[in-house]
Amino acid sequence: MLNEFIAIRRDLHQIPETGYKELKTQAYLLAYISKLPNKHLEVKKWRTGILVLVKGTKPAKTIGYRTDIDALPITEETGLPFESNHVGNMHACGHDLHMSIALGVLTHFASKPTKDNLLFVFQPAEEGPGGAKPIMESEEFAAWRPDTIYGLHIAPEYKVGEIAIKPGLLFANTSELFISFKGKGGHAAYPHLANDMVVAASAFVGQMQTIISRNIDPMDSAVITIGRIHGGEIQNVIAETAFLDGTIRTLSPETMEIVWTRLKQLAKGWEEAYQCEVEFHPGSDYYQVDNEPVETEEFIRFLKEHYPESYVPARSAMTGEDFGYFLSEIKGFMFWLGVDSEYSLHHAKLNPKEEAIPFAIDVLINFLESK
Repeated sequence: MLNEFIAIRRDLHQIPETGYKELKTQAYLLAYISKLPNKHLEVKKWRTGILVLVKGTKPAKTIGYRTDIDALPITEETGLPFESNHVGNMHACGHDLHMSIALGVLTHFASKPTKDNLLFVFQPAEEGPGGAKPIMESEEFAAWRPDTIYGLHIAPEYKVGEIAIKPGLLFANTSELFISFKGKGGHAAYPHLANDMVVAASAFVGQMQTIISRNIDPMDSAVITIGRIHGGEIQNVIAETAFLDGTIRTLSPETMEIVWTRLKQLAKGWEEAYQCEVEFHPGSDYYQVDNEPVETEEFIRFLKEHYPESYVPARSAMTGEDFGYFLSEIKGFMFWLGVDSEYSLHHAKLNPKEEAIPFAIDVLINFLESK
């Protein structure tokens, strides 16, 4: 018989929705939550997200657990019988597993509350434009603000049954990068009468890498990646505009500030050198996931005692997660949950092993009951 929460994961996998468009997802979650014993539950909606408070028997504090609920604009290529019904969208980052795990833990505590309050945060828009910071600033969250908070993220590179975690920095600071160049178009035969933005943008891509090699401490680490470049419309016309889309990733907020300062300085020089306008457009910025040492070490001790084969020391990664905003104000941690897939996160063929779902539910229930 198929595990109930694996079945839920498959339902959710078929209705992936991007940030702040998670209407079907929210409705599905609310319908499930409404069927749980409600003696100890209070439920609030926030935009397309949900907050569920499980009232404790003798509460002295509130313990939070966050899951993300949105999907990515990726066309699925898994061929699964329960693949996405929303063409062009896919749960390619595992948020369908994240939600089913959260529902499994919530289901247990709805009928068996702990002494302390538990707050389950079903957060939208993790993949963009970012839901953590706005939900934290909401009245709904403020009313139930937790004293500690936990979260997880699936990891294809670890086996099912493995949990990777470390105190301190786990995920990097990230910043989306959108740059436009505007010059003067013209005929390909008369380049001296135009200002070619394909040339300007291409040169900028190369030059920005010197920020990493010459402005960042070699003992530090940072990455600038341009994932998309577009300029011009036809082969024999000099491009009047060009666009670069990319991402910046750093291991500290201070390094992120250095990178942005140098990018803007370069842009001023480019405007002079290429007689053009260079403009930076707003994107999402995510704060580093910095695991609080005391809480993290407590969880590691718990794993070593109760799941001795599961604990794997993690390494810091340049991945980004807006859960970092929670940890910037509230002590807690995030961990990697092994799902053993040959395809990486954000891949159109990502197929996590579903056995990780009941395993994670069991770990989280036992850990929260030990608090």
